[in-house]
Amino acid sequence: MLESTLPASGTSKTLHHGLQVLELLVQHPGGLTLTEIADGIGVHRTVAHRLVRTLEAHYLCRRDRFKRISLGTGLVRLAEPVEQDLRTLARPVLEELTDSAQASAHLVVRENADQVRMLMIVEPRRAAMHVAFRSGQLDPIGRGSAGLALLAAGPPLEGERAEVTLARERGYAVSKGEIAPGITGISAVVRTGRDQPETSIGLSLFEAPDPDELGRLVMAAAQRLSTQLG
Repeated sequence: MLESTLPASGTSKTLHHGLQVLELLVQHPGGLTLTEIADGIGVHRTVAHRLVRTLEAHYLCRRDRFKRISLGTGLVRLAEPVEQDLRTLARPVLEELTDSAQASAHLVVRENADQVRMLMIVEPRRAAMHVAFRSGQLDPIGRGSAGLALLAAGPPLEGERAEVTLARERGYAVSKGEIAPGITGISAVVRTGRDQPETSIGLSLFEAPDPDELGRLVMAAAQRLSTQLG
């Protein structure tokens, strides 16, 4: 079941529940029954039925022959323009980074004061093993190298983590096991224009025998993307 959250004052409860349905389906790519959706977002089955029917009408979800409900192709059209310029410019930089490090490379943006979102991840093509994350996932900004790098881009704050202070000094952040057990993250902030979201670029890998060398690779990639963004 999704974490129980109430819609903010002045917002639509129905739309809130509809978005919860989509978020729940993201977590279950194999699909869910109507009853599972109702239980998952904490509403009556009749309410869930109306929500799903509305989403189906806009091609945002679909039912298979077993009446299981999953995400629909209409979401592709909605998602395609999201940060399109940033993602287009970032892809070749991420591909070069992942080929150099033979590790998964990621682009993360700051969602709000407390969270960051994985906007894009590129996985290595020749590595025997690599880290995989779900694009679009949200993580606390105070955990993981991407969020730490974004915090380090700001002025020092009283009580900030030592890792943030260290990242500010050396230009990249390192985290171990904070987003997923056993995974090391190395990230650097991308200096962007005023109209761009706060952004970081980095690597996720199982072992980092030389974090300094990987940090230099990440910083160089961040600089290249920053230059392209102008």
